Amino acid sequence: MTEVMSNRRTGGREGRRAARLNAQVERLPFLTRTLAPFEVLGEEGLSIIEHNADTILEEVGVEFRGDPDALRLLREAGADVDGERVRFPRGMCRQIVQATAPRQFTQYARNTANNVEIGGLHTVFAPNYGSPFVRDLDNGRRYGTIEDFRNFVKLAYLSPHLHHSGGTVCEPVDVPVNKRHLDMVYSHIRYSDKPFMGSVTAPERAQDTVEMARLAFGPEYLEDHCVILSLINANSPLVWDSTMLGAARAYALGNQATLLTPFILAGAMAPVTAAGVAAQTLAESLAGMTFVQLVRPGAPVVLGSFASSMSMQSGAPTFGTPEPALVLYTMASLARRLGVPFRSGGSLCASKVADAQAAYESAATLQPTVLAGVNFVLHAAGWLEGGLAVGYEKFILDADQCGMMAVFVKGVDMSENGQALDAIRSNGPGQHFLGTAHTLANFETAFYRSEIADNNSFEQWQEDGSLDAAQRANAVWKRMLREYEAPPIDAAVDEALLEFIIRRKASMPDSEV
Repeated sequence: MTEVMSNRRTGGREGRRAARLNAQVERLPFLTRTLAPFEVLGEEGLSIIEHNADTILEEVGVEFRGDPDALRLLREAGADVDGERVRFPRGMCRQIVQATAPRQFTQYARNTANNVEIGGLHTVFAPNYGSPFVRDLDNGRRYGTIEDFRNFVKLAYLSPHLHHSGGTVCEPVDVPVNKRHLDMVYSHIRYSDKPFMGSVTAPERAQDTVEMARLAFGPEYLEDHCVILSLINANSPLVWDSTMLGAARAYALGNQATLLTPFILAGAMAPVTAAGVAAQTLAESLAGMTFVQLVRPGAPVVLGSFASSMSMQSGAPTFGTPEPALVLYTMASLARRLGVPFRSGGSLCASKVADAQAAYESAATLQPTVLAGVNFVLHAAGWLEGGLAVGYEKFILDADQCGMMAVFVKGVDMSENGQALDAIRSNGPGQHFLGTAHTLANFETAFYRSEIADNNSFEQWQEDGSLDAAQRANAVWKRMLREYEAPPIDAAVDEALLEFIIRRKASMPDSEV
């Protein structure tokens, strides 16, 4: 029914509505906030958590597994190395990170109009990451394919509310594990000209990403331009493994950025309390960022926090609950105090479909994300099922909410037009404002107009097919893909990328690891 309805109403009211919506959308490469970040802890509380993180680093330590070179670097920098356990003198990690890590950096895009600023007062929205399954209304839940991956890259490219192409938007399971990173990185470069993320599933795959970026941007460009941002996850509690360390090293040596992010399910990989999770997250992130700065001082790093609560009955992760929001607010404050950009948040939910649960849990994650002042927001669009699935309809619904946040972070307009005093003077008591010059001058841009929400009368909604939000989103993503046009790319660059992929794939047998 959805496809029939979307095809039947092609002009007239729907055409005018589409034209109006497209005309009013302001495409921003990133958000710059005027709102002050919301704080949940004062100086005393934040100082206690910083002290506790240093105590964890000093007394408990962090394991750096399977990477003798990492242990050597840390020992030479002054850490106490006992086997693979590394203990840091109090304050050592903070001193190293603050000495060389940039407070803010630019990630350059193939189209420089899409460059993003990461850090400071800026917020960048990036789509879902890492899901093996995809879902849409037509085909239900299924394993992701390279076609799905390309579709989501295209949708992120087309959305005015997403600033970044992301990374592993879904897992294309129809391509061998050891080769799919080549197709994914190529898709980001070819089907979008927004910034993108690289592969981290093996150090050599990270190196392939760097080499492909050099082909796309020029061999010397990466030396003083960050064009890749990649997710490096700690193996919580208190472990950095050789895969993540190797990928982080490859990017740092290439002067590319990394998100050093503990992935914590409170009660399983950390204590159940917000203060305990925050102290452990800070300790793990500091240890990872210290390693990166020792590999290459000045390489861009982002302090990451991904913390979820859990059901004490089933052990399943839960989202949109108050406790992770408190961790998010706390970690954002700690990152500002440390002087590095911060990654967290998104549109997270445990719901299996784009329903009311998905909506309220995602809203309860996205709003603290924006209020806390998160700089890089992964999973801003598409997340379902605790991250196991990415939904086409959910992607569109979430992107719409990101558009609302872009308006919200601007705060209250205190310009002469915003104060509207002349309009109130000239209108007088008891007179409506519908026809005033001020209203007419502002009516196109005064309020955010959702492409998904239906605000018509019941009768009009019924005449239009009685579609719910997911059904309307279904029509939107299909229209976007039908109308998609790839951004231009230099033919020689494209040929070089394809030749590189062919050569690398031919150099190794297919593998599922």
